[in-house]
Amino acid sequence: MDVLSLGIYVVDVLGRPIDQFPEKGKLALFDELEIHTGGCANNTALVLSRLGIHAGAMGKIGTDAFGDLILQTLKDNDVDVTGMRQDADVSTSFTFVAIASDGERTFYHYIGANGELCEADLNWELIKTTKILHIAGALVMPNFDGAPMANVLREAKSLDITTSLDTAYDATGKWMETLEPCLHHVDIFMPSIVEAQHLTGRSECREIAQFLRNIYNIQTIAIKMGENGSYVSTPETELSVPAYPVNVVDATGAGDAYVAGFLAGTLMDWDLQATAELASATG
Repeated sequence: MDVLSLGIYVVDVLGRPIDQFPEKGKLALFDELEIHTGGCANNTALVLSRLGIHAGAMGKIGTDAFGDLILQTLKDNDVDVTGMRQDADVSTSFTFVAIASDGERTFYHYIGANGELCEADLNWELIKTTKILHIAGALVMPNFDGAPMANVLREAKSLDITTSLDTAYDATGKWMETLEPCLHHVDIFMPSIVEAQHLTGRSECREIAQFLRNIYNIQTIAIKMGENGSYVSTPETELSVPAYPVNVVDATGAGDAYVAGFLAGTLMDWDLQATAELASATG
C-alpha cells in the first residue's frame, strides 16, 4: 500500500437555501438536499486513489446507513477499506450544513464514531504494509489525540514508515497542549496557516517552519493558505507556490485534496517544486 489515510470519516448533509431557522416548535421548508461523504481522511484517500495511488482508509464508523455510504463510496473509488472499523454501538459522524442564499454556511456537527476512535481500533498488520501513514483530522479525535496518536506515529517511524500529519481547527483551544507529543514523530506536516499560527504563536510562514523544525525536527512543512497558495519548507529549500486561478464553485475539501497531491508527488519522487505544484493543482 502507498498511503494509509487514518482519521476522520464523516457524512455531510447539505440543505439549501436556508437563510434563517424557524422559531422553536415551527416548520420551515428548503429546496435542495445533498448527501456526500467527507472528513479529512476520507477526502484525502479518495483523491489519492483518483491520482492512481494505492490508498487505504482507516477509521471508525457506525453500523448504519451513513457508515455504509462511506464504505461504498470508498470501495467505488478503489480505496482499500480493510482498516475501516464498523461498530454497532456508535453512530457515524455527520455534519448538517445549512447553506444560505449567499453561499454562507452554518454547521451542526455530531462527532459520533470519530470521537470514539482509539488506539485499540487500529489494524497494525495493515499499517505495517504502507509506505506512508497519513493521519488526518488531528485535534478533533478526543480519544485518539495526544499520547495515543503519538504512540502510533512513534511506532510507525520505528518501522521505517513515513509519517504525515494534517490538523483540523481545534475548537477547544488546546492546540499545542494536545498536539505537542505527536510532532516529534512527524516527517511531513501540512496544517493550514490559521492552524499553524495557533499552534506555534508565530504569524509568518518562515518563522513557523523554523520553529517546527528547530523544536520538533520536522523535515517537510507545507502550510496551506487557500487562495494565497502554499508555503513549503525543507532543510534545504523553501518556496511559495501560488494557487491556480480557477472559478471557485466550492472550496470544501480543497485542503485535503492539496494533501493528496503533495503525498502523491512525494511517492513519485518528484522534486519539491513539482510536488508543491501538483498539490496546488489538485487542491
